[in-house]
Amino acid sequence: MREARLFLVQGGIPQEVDDATLVHKLIDQHPHAARLIWQRFAPMVHRILRRSLGPDEDVEDLAQEVFMCVFQKASTLREPQALKAFVITVTAFTVRGELRRRWSRRWLRRQRPETVPGQLVSNQDIESREALRRFYLILDRVGIQDRTAFVLRFIEGMPLEEVAVALDVSVATAKRRLSRAWDRVVLLAERDTALVDYISSLQRDGACA
Repeated sequence: MREARLFLVQGGIPQEVDDATLVHKLIDQHPHAARLIWQRFAPMVHRILRRSLGPDEDVEDLAQEVFMCVFQKASTLREPQALKAFVITVTAFTVRGELRRRWSRRWLRRQRPETVPGQLVSNQDIESREALRRFYLILDRVGIQDRTAFVLRFIEGMPLEEVAVALDVSVATAKRRLSRAWDRVVLLAERDTALVDYISSLQRDGACA
């Protein structure tokens, strides 16, 4: 079965080609390499962006910004097989840049989005929408780097080591940021009855470990 799937190709590149080969194809300017990279990682990038920033009309633009950076810097990858980690790192830096821009505009515009990302809610009712809106207001009160670490670890579910790689810091530094972010979010969320159950679910799942 696997052998049969390998014959599914796009422009001469097997759909199941490994990441390292895909990077080399991109560097060699193969006409379909960029499209395959987009297809492989775009769902993950969109998910991280939405879970980090909340619903935002510019998410698609930010995703394109991520991939433009990936395509431009692919030749600098020392370990082409680490393409996924590289994409996550670029996404994390894009998130941090966008948060900085938001914070700098805050004194001009204090509006907040009223819709919520579908990935994080199972019951699209008014109460769940309001609870998630409040949760993102809490995240707005967490430092940029701590917020990014929190989302990658506790919402995206990435292992601590991958969070450290994405943030380009040591595991110890990532752990300190996560601990600080967790304490801050819990402190604020426990004051809001609409968020107590959500925080409790994270604790039951061992997110704070």
